[in-house]
Amino acid sequence: MQLKGWVRTSLIDYPDHIATVLFTGGCNFRCPPCHNADLVLRPNDLPDLPLDEVWGFLARRVGMVDGIVISGGEPTIQPELLTFVGDVRELGLDVKLDTNGYRPDVLEALLEAGMLDYVALDVKAPPDKYPLLTGRPDLDLGRLERSIGLLQASGLKHEFRTTVVPEWLDEGDIESIARWISGAELYVLQQFRPLHTLDPTLKMDPYPVDRLWAMARRAQRWVGEVQVRGG
Repeated sequence: MQLKGWVRTSLIDYPDHIATVLFTGGCNFRCPPCHNADLVLRPNDLPDLPLDEVWGFLARRVGMVDGIVISGGEPTIQPELLTFVGDVRELGLDVKLDTNGYRPDVLEALLEAGMLDYVALDVKAPPDKYPLLTGRPDLDLGRLERSIGLLQASGLKHEFRTTVVPEWLDEGDIESIARWISGAELYVLQQFRPLHTLDPTLKMDPYPVDRLWAMARRAQRWVGEVQVRGG
């Protein structure tokens, strides 16, 4: 398991949990607004976290830490992910997965094995803009639609979330995404951060928070709840 980053204690990354957050290296997308450029483009330049240190920390913190967040990069490209999650669950910790949804086979395996307690799936854009926002002109949209369907049918707590990038996504795009995931229990709009982006030319200011809330109100008719984060 290629672990490259670690936030030992977080109160914000896993709803209603005190969590530790682990970041895997590498990704199958090249999203220009991504603020984890080193994890995506240069994972081999970053040192690996010693796994014995991670396991020692988790063992000592059982009862103080409620869960673990596996983020990235993109965790589902890690060949050891299922084994790693199984070992975490043996400690009695809840598991949240952050994913871009492009490996529905891995997501399905984790769901069928009952290894996850929460999933956050990034929906980057409406379907017509997905190649632009992911840097993948060869994108297979069917993979994403399968992951969306798997989560909606799973009965598992989950959220869909979109980073709202000014000049790339507007009110109409957010409503289109909400229609695409129609019936979702929770849709989250995340504020764009113009720092350390994969495309270093993206220096535009984030949208004002009141405009994000206006987008949220347009999306509300299609989903159960809309939240704005990072404003």
